[in-house]
This record gives sequence, C-alpha cells and structure tokens, in this order.
Amino acid sequence: MNLAAATNENLAHTSNVLIYSSMAVYTLAFFAHIAEWVFGSRSKVGRTAAALTTEQAAAGTVKVQVAQQGGATAVLERPKIVTRSAAGTRDVPDGPGAAGGTFKGDLYGRIAVSLTVLAFLVQAGGVVARALSVQRAPWGNMYEFSITFSVVAVGAYLILLALRKNVRWMGLILVTTVLLDLGIATTVLYTSSDQLVPALHSYWLWIHVSTAIICGAVFFIGGAGTLMYLFRDSYESKLANGGRPGAFADSVLSRLPSASSLDKFSYRINAAVFPLWTFTIIAGAIWAGDAWGRYWGWDPKEVWSFITWVAYACYLHARATAGWKGRKAAYLALIAFGCWIFNYYGVNIFVTGKHSYAGV
Repeated sequence: MNLAAATNENLAHTSNVLIYSSMAVYTLAFFAHIAEWVFGSRSKVGRTAAALTTEQAAAGTVKVQVAQQGGATAVLERPKIVTRSAAGTRDVPDGPGAAGGTFKGDLYGRIAVSLTVLAFLVQAGGVVARALSVQRAPWGNMYEFSITFSVVAVGAYLILLALRKNVRWMGLILVTTVLLDLGIATTVLYTSSDQLVPALHSYWLWIHVSTAIICGAVFFIGGAGTLMYLFRDSYESKLANGGRPGAFADSVLSRLPSASSLDKFSYRINAAVFPLWTFTIIAGAIWAGDAWGRYWGWDPKEVWSFITWVAYACYLHARATAGWKGRKAAYLALIAFGCWIFNYYGVNIFVTGKHSYAGV
C-alpha cells in the first residue's frame, strides 16, 4: 500500500469516527431538548400567572405620569401587539417557546443548542474528512449525500437562530431527524470510500448536487414548520370552539408559535428556496447534456425532480391565492416535501435509471 492510499484510508477512518462522535453529541443534545420541554412545562400556578401577565400585556396599560394635577396620573393605552394572520384566520400571540418562559427550561435549551453546535462542527469535520479521503465532492453516493444533507440542515437551523428567528422549538424535531438520518446512513447506506463512475466526473457535481442538498435541507425545515402549523392550528381551533385540549397537547402546543406565525414561516422558507430548486433542475439538465448528449430523457430521477418542482409550484400558487391559505395549502406543502423524500430514497433505492448511484 503506497503512502497516498494509506493517507486516504486514514482519512476515511477519521471521517467515520467523527460521524459516530457527532451522533453521540446529537444524542446528548436530544436529551437536553427533552429536558427543555419537560422543565418548560409550567405548573398550574405558573400557567395562571402567565395568563394574567398575558392579559395585562394585551390590555397594554402603561401608566405614565405626564402631569401632576391634583395627584391625578394620566394613563396611556399601549396598543395590543398580535401576530397578523391571513384573512379569515385567528390573530393570537406566539407561545413562550419550548422553555416555557422558565429559567430551568431556558438553561437546558441553551445547553441543547450548544451541544447541537458542537455536533454540527464534529459532523462537518467528518464530511470534510470524507471529501479529502476520496479527493472529490463528498456526495457521490447516498451515504455521502445523507451525511452532507443533515449537516446542511443543522447549519440552516443554526443560521436562523443566529439571525434571532423564533425557531428553537424546532430543535428537538431537527436533532431527532438528524439522528435517524445518520443512523440509516451509517448502517443501511454506508459505502466505503471509492471513486465516481465516469459520468459523475464533472464540475457540475459541485454545482448540481450541492444545490440539491441545500434545497432538501431547507425544504425539510419548511416541512417541519408546516407540520407544526397543522397541529397548532387544530389546537387553536379547539380552544376557539370552547374545547379543552388534553394535558399533553396543552403543554406542548401552547408553547409553539401561533398558527399564523408557523404558516408564514413555512411559506417564506419554501418560497425562498424554490428558485434554487428550479436552478437545480436546470443545472441537472445541462449536466445531462454534457454527460449523455441529451438534456431530458424521462429518467426516473428527472421525472420525480420535475414532479417535486410542480408540487411546490402548486403550493406557492395556492398559498398566494385567497381561497387556498391555511390548511389546504399546508397539505400541498407536505405532499411536495413527500415527493422530495421519495425522489431521494424511493427513486435511488427501488428504481433503476441513469441516476442509480445509491451504492447500496
């Protein structure tokens, strides 16, 4: 074995160690997020106090002594601040978040985020080591795509946190999904470091596949927001109709952002990344022209990429149409994300075509 081969083998081993290490840290983050939700579940007394505080904030009375006339104090009314929703839907404030406004819940939440950052850095190191071991882009098969996909998804989440967006409630969902993704990648999808098939030797690999990974990661975040919107909307509807949600639903769903906020969040995320998905398909067509001499050949991967594009286009169009806001549009968004998931797992594993590079 020559020196270069030995070095590549060591890098591949290092990559595996780093990926498994990141899974261990993600597991710690998972339990920290669980603790955040558990300790953020406020007692009955705490919830009553919070409700009273909310009522006072809604009333918005701020006593400002602007003049002393016979001991009287002028009172200015602060307008109630609510989250504006689409026409025909409720205007309600956001929940207090996973920590529930408690000190201990917030402490565990911060620990969870710190562990997630550490796991992200370790996993990113594993992806880089994998790239160095094969001396190419680290997404030539499903194993490499999966470990890169999850690290990009976590990176997008951390960027939103850094921008002070209200997304910490998504931490538990994200970490759980990343652990599942890495678990499948390291067991079912694992492939030893190897060189690419000739058709993939192109700079378009860096362009086309990298944008597909980014789109999938951001679509996942939008899908998580859409799913939580459906749960929160049902919760708000039940309260509006005089119903009484169960203790678990009340504890969890009451702490999420309002249905209006989740609806807007998922819509903006999906709308922002949709042009990049369009570019991904165009880049793939250009690459197909270079590699196979045709831009479109009705290959299963090409077909499902286009189906996914159509599904998201329908969602965005429906979401912009007055009669298709809310739950109807949300169902379309979940169907569109389901198309992306099938395009990745289903087509790569179960369907034979020119994109059969699963390596499993």
